[in-house]
Amino acid sequence: MLKQFGALPTERRARQMRDRDYLWCLVNQLLDDEEELGRMCPECRERALERRCPVCGAPARGTGGEVNASFDMERFLAMKGESGR
Repeated sequence: MLKQFGALPTERRARQMRDRDYLWCLVNQLLDDEEELGRMCPECRERALERRCPVCGAPARGTGGEVNASFDMERFLAMKGESGR
């Protein structure tokens, strides 16, 4: 949230913000984004909701951590103590 307002955590205005202030900003940003999407035609809305590369704008298919190919569920469960279940 501070990045959006160009504020550093050490600035007085940032230090004075409470949790409810951050929540208020976040909710209003979500509502603004929803309103902006509502003004778009269906094709543009669909394109706006696609995941894209932040640098070139190309569709970012298969990236972003949906599935971690190197994650070993069996090892995770064994370390968690649930290997026998």
